[in-house]
Amino acid sequence: MNNSNISEKELLVLTEISHLISDSRGDAVTALEKSLETISRELHVENCVIYKLEPESELLKIYAAPTFNRHQKLIASYRLGEGATGLAAQTKEPIVVENVHNDLLFLNKTGNKNSDTLSYVAVPMVVEDEVIGVLAGNLTRQTLIDFDQTIQILTIVSSLFGQAINSHNIVEKQKERLFELKQYYKMEWDAKVHNFGNFVGQSPKMQQVYQVIERIAQSNVTILVRGETGTGKELVAAAIHKRSKRADEPFVKLNCAAISDTLLESELFGHEKGAFTDAKEMRKGRFELADGGTLFLDEIGDISAPAQVKLLRVLQEREFERVGGSKTIKVNVRLVAATNRDLEQMVKEGKFREDLYYRLNVIPINLPPLRERGEDIKLLVNFFLERSMKNHKKIVKINDDAMDILMRYPWPGNVRELENTIERIVLMGSEEGIDATDMQLLLPALKQQSPVQTAAPAAGVYEGTLDDIEKEAIAQAIETCEGSLKDAAEMLGITMRQISYKVKKYGI
Repeated sequence: MNNSNISEKELLVLTEISHLISDSRGDAVTALEKSLETISRELHVENCVIYKLEPESELLKIYAAPTFNRHQKLIASYRLGEGATGLAAQTKEPIVVENVHNDLLFLNKTGNKNSDTLSYVAVPMVVEDEVIGVLAGNLTRQTLIDFDQTIQILTIVSSLFGQAINSHNIVEKQKERLFELKQYYKMEWDAKVHNFGNFVGQSPKMQQVYQVIERIAQSNVTILVRGETGTGKELVAAAIHKRSKRADEPFVKLNCAAISDTLLESELFGHEKGAFTDAKEMRKGRFELADGGTLFLDEIGDISAPAQVKLLRVLQEREFERVGGSKTIKVNVRLVAATNRDLEQMVKEGKFREDLYYRLNVIPINLPPLRERGEDIKLLVNFFLERSMKNHKKIVKINDDAMDILMRYPWPGNVRELENTIERIVLMGSEEGIDATDMQLLLPALKQQSPVQTAAPAAGVYEGTLDDIEKEAIAQAIETCEGSLKDAAEMLGITMRQISYKVKKYGI
């Protein structure tokens, strides 16, 4: 027989294998095992095994082998260069052991050599010049084809198997990534919502913010969003992501202030199984999950000194190791950080690394507090009012005197406090309308004021600066709550961190 040609029987084998792989319906292992059975049945190349190369351990482990029991599947493995199997993977060339009974290259780890076994052939499975694994089998006295024919047919088959395994790996990785992202974040993106849809406002300062977002969204430059709590820093990050080239990739977020120092490193970089007491399985960190996309780190000014060092390395080298691991993982992540703290002062005090500060502050975006966006307040009130009425299936009217109070209130909790206030208005209001007197119940900082005092803003007779008004509102809330900052923050609809900052700022 001319070895350069494929026999009719071999062609039928290839055809059957092609059909098995194409009809696998996602069950790659079963399709491959049936394919190996076909090779054994039709060509008498016995004990065929598919070894898959695991990149992290660089071990060839049995992936499909229908004639082996479960125990053998778990224990049989080869290092690169070990025996004929490992050598085939290392050299990317077929390896033939002509006599398995006296050649040291045949290690027989699976224990399938018998008196009929004559030779052993190992053929690498290569996809785009990368070794996926090895296809190997025994030639016996019953084998219908010789060495050259065996290498020829197994080389063709190994190409089919390699492509099938590679495709299966890609699909599984995509499924795993989608599952992880859903488990961690359960985020659904709507282009209409994040295309400045949640940014309500036409004030000059907000127009400046929009312009900066438009200009830098398509780049990969690191962004630092500055602004008080409740001004919408996460919305800025989302808008940048949706307008970037990474829009179809993950948008992953992490509030650094909400996680203890001991867990922050694991959250950012992930951990290996057994890295610490509760690490019962390997877990990917936010950087790894955001690979190809955007990572939003809120409250970046709150991370510890050790975490600052590790974050700086990722920004410089684009690589890291999981906690408890030694493998270096490379990522392609666009970072958007945010803070309401004075990083410049923290640098001077030695609380924040200067080199990290400059790495983060490549393009700063400064979000104005709501008290500096007076002309936007009415737009925001109407936006939140319409949305809340729709959610609660209720119609509520805000009378002019109540609207005047909303317009002049200093909003220490910014847009978030305004949103919470409108929610209360809808829940407690009616079609008859909310007036200035009602606002004493609905706007916590006004609870201590009389109806006459509350009506004063409508007449435009507030005295002092906006800071004075804000200071008074916070002081009144604290007094009402008998000195409890926690209760006062809840009353105002702001966070403990923010009210603590304001108390310190105003010396309350």
